[in-house]
Amino acid sequence: MIMKHSYKICWLAMIVLPFFQLSCKKTIDLNPTHTLDGDVAFKQISDYEAALTGAYSRLLSVNYYGSSNGSNAFATLSDMMTDNLFESGESLGNYQSFSHWTYTADEPNIEATWLAAYRVIQQANLTLRNIDALSADAPGAVNRIKAQALALSGFVHFDILRYWGEGSQRNSTLKGIPYSSSFDIEQKPARLSVKASYDAIINDLMQAKLLMQNMDKPIQSATSTASTARGYVDEIATNAMLARIYNYAAEPDSAIKYASLAIAARPLASRTNFPLVWQDASTADVIWSVKFTPLNSGTGDNVYYATGNRASYRPATNLLSLYDVSNDIRYTSFFQVRPRGSSSRLVLTKYLAKQSQLATPDGITDFKVLRTGEMYLIRAEAYANKGLDGLALADLNSLRAARINGFIAGTETGAALVTAIFNERRKELVAEGHRWFDLKRTTRVVNRTTNCSVFCTLGSTAREWAWPIPQSEILANKNIEQTTGY
Repeated sequence: MIMKHSYKICWLAMIVLPFFQLSCKKTIDLNPTHTLDGDVAFKQISDYEAALTGAYSRLLSVNYYGSSNGSNAFATLSDMMTDNLFESGESLGNYQSFSHWTYTADEPNIEATWLAAYRVIQQANLTLRNIDALSADAPGAVNRIKAQALALSGFVHFDILRYWGEGSQRNSTLKGIPYSSSFDIEQKPARLSVKASYDAIINDLMQAKLLMQNMDKPIQSATSTASTARGYVDEIATNAMLARIYNYAAEPDSAIKYASLAIAARPLASRTNFPLVWQDASTADVIWSVKFTPLNSGTGDNVYYATGNRASYRPATNLLSLYDVSNDIRYTSFFQVRPRGSSSRLVLTKYLAKQSQLATPDGITDFKVLRTGEMYLIRAEAYANKGLDGLALADLNSLRAARINGFIAGTETGAALVTAIFNERRKELVAEGHRWFDLKRTTRVVNRTTNCSVFCTLGSTAREWAWPIPQSEILANKNIEQTTGY
């Protein structure tokens, strides 16, 4: 992580005020008269509970899952960079360096994304620091807090690996990422290989699962409402994380195992409930979501800025053509014709508003990080990769039947089945942070055909599939290597 003095100031703010998202500027403006040291401040379980809340709150950053005209790096940016969305005439050009693949090591939003991710990890590491000293008195509470911090750390490291890793295969010796496993703002970690990065990620998640077997109370509240339910990382979410990670790593047996556990715990949403999921009126299909309110607005301003009525990036024709417009509940749940001035256009409204705000949409909704629909597609892909076409088709048909009224079971096999699975991923997971990585991990190309005259194709071997390490990090950390080609 970048270890400039200005960033240390922000980290002190995280220790003192873990519930709030404070910018460096706001932190400096506070001119604090004292600071807290982790060894002194964290003496009871409530201190660690607060620190864990701080780790969750860091996911609300505009460069993680948040918005406020941010890049939504792990939400909508993946679609903006590929063939799912095209840049419209309403765009102000703020993110052309991404959609045009012209970013370099001094791109400010790449640095901001790097920092946003490692800030979550640092807060998780702060939560873990010295917590074992309380194990004798409160072992169940310690296990519950540690498990969530470890799972968050592993999963966020995986998100960093998705953008910055030079490969996706489990045993790749290509450059991976720096792994931060302790709270130390002076550390200057080197990049691990992709394999070693996976090893560390999976180890954290497996430790989390083990700790979750002996806790003082469930992680999710039994009295949760739709507005609060599924807001924490429990064992179901950890299984879903592992399913995604093993799918990226092309380890189908493990992907099947953990996807199956998640599916058994969280069934698919019905066609009646599915639209309510995107209005935050139902948690059907939701395994884990990051909660947004008007106080911490999020998530989809670049695909449709509700309060400003701007759609900088709109759905591409070849994406829309995949849907059964009349019968697929996803089409009406994800897209709407919305007016702008004297005309109207079709925009992606997956993050339009909560149910209570639909009359005057504000673009504020929870971000659904993990869903059952993805788990079905992970398992279908893993079965197909093992040559078990019958099982793969059964999962694919189950998902399609749950989304499409009157669906007639498909009969695809072989290459046609694999194509159908990836087409279904486009339809099901649009603007949920997947398309760029689906193309990257399968060494495919970006091929844009909607309103495209330049920056229409990105080859499978282009350097841009792996982001450059921010130049400020290169300058601050003598141990880190730049991504190949930059």
